[in-house]
Amino acid sequence: MDIYALKNIGKFVSIIGVALSLFFFTAIIVGFIYHEDMTSFIYFDFSLFGFNAIIFFLLRYHKVKLSIKGGILSVNLIWILIGIAGAIPFILYTNISFSDAFFESVSGFTTTGATIFSDIESLPKSILYLRSLTHWLGGMGIIVLGVGLFSLINPSGSMALFKAESTGIKMEKITPKVKDTAIRLWGIYLLFTVIDAVALKLAGMTLFDAINHAFSTISTGGFSTKNNSLGYYQSPWIIWITTFFMIISGINFLAHLKLLSTGKFDGYKQEEVLWYLVIFIMLSLILGSIDIFVDYDSYFHALTHSFFTIASVLTTTGFATLDYSKWGHIAISIIFVAMLIGGNAGSTAGGVKVIRYIVLFKNISMQFKKTLHPNAILNVFIDREKISSWIISSTTGFLFLFIITNMFVTLYLFARGFDAMTAVSTALATVGNIGPGFALTGPSENYAFFSSADKILLSIAMIIGRLEFYTVFLLFSHSFWKKF
Repeated sequence: MDIYALKNIGKFVSIIGVALSLFFFTAIIVGFIYHEDMTSFIYFDFSLFGFNAIIFFLLRYHKVKLSIKGGILSVNLIWILIGIAGAIPFILYTNISFSDAFFESVSGFTTTGATIFSDIESLPKSILYLRSLTHWLGGMGIIVLGVGLFSLINPSGSMALFKAESTGIKMEKITPKVKDTAIRLWGIYLLFTVIDAVALKLAGMTLFDAINHAFSTISTGGFSTKNNSLGYYQSPWIIWITTFFMIISGINFLAHLKLLSTGKFDGYKQEEVLWYLVIFIMLSLILGSIDIFVDYDSYFHALTHSFFTIASVLTTTGFATLDYSKWGHIAISIIFVAMLIGGNAGSTAGGVKVIRYIVLFKNISMQFKKTLHPNAILNVFIDREKISSWIISSTTGFLFLFIITNMFVTLYLFARGFDAMTAVSTALATVGNIGPGFALTGPSENYAFFSSADKILLSIAMIIGRLEFYTVFLLFSHSFWKKF
């Protein structure tokens, strides 16, 4: 790697570092409001700002043009560095180990929502806010934020970063310039957050809890300010409001952008969105029926908690109102299906994504027809648009990497002595950025019992899942480093 490439990466990383320090400063303000000692946090945040500001100042005249390789390397580096930066306040204010703090930080930024804290309500308000803030920054993608800010300083090279960070099978932009798309997406993201927070406040939450839960909901993260998550609140209004915002956050944000920019609902008529909503409603009704006929709950109570639970798991948010691991094997099977699906491409949700299953099943259907009619010319169409062979290949490769990564983490945990349900569900919960699993990592449990090595590996698994495999595994390819 030559010095020019290093300067490219250094300048971009410094911009992200400066932006992160400015967002972290809002946690200091929260600490002051609640009369907490923020001295250590101030020293840390000013150091973070100063270090990155100096790097940017030294490279201020450097004209950046990031290649795809440079973008990929920058993305990987950023996620490791923000994980470390986010871990330091946890170490300073909760006296936990680095592995615990790094796990909590990575879980926040990747919007996984898995936690090592057993008594969340005892944490300082500034740390509770910081946990939710990491969700909110990671939800839309701190790299997309960086593209928007970085483009204001130097417009070249933005597309490479947007491709490296954005999730899904195909990257689409509404506006001609990537920076405009990124900024508008963040505008919608902020708008949804404000509306959600106001709705939760009107439904009975305190302002502090409403803001924190809005951060966690719109980012589909799952960190709560309460030990019992949303189960702390006995208000069905709060549950239904959160269910609604989890579902819309699991929809491709470009569909929201298209509606607000042009007034057209075309984005919501796409096959992926329609299948996503059908899957959500079907699984919710099935789970609600199980609750009604097995536990004899009222229709309203059963449907309230079943719709909430499926929304939480399907969008990989990870909130909980009840311990669904105790609902029986059939219910657990339904929830496992939701865990395996995920939200829409281009949303804040994690998981495999609905569009990939659509591509997979349509490709399988085409192969069946091809077997019966060898001479036929057949193609895969989605939304009446022909899907290229490279997208099909990329989707197949993604699913293979998803399975292999989950298998590796599962076998590691099983070899460590954990039961099969814990191993399988924990692997899926971390790689899929879901948060809670089953058994020892169920919705009423936490991840504190894992060893330091376990937590580092699970943290890496969360980053791999957040960056959707290719972006990380490309670093281990000889061709990536050749002629960098």
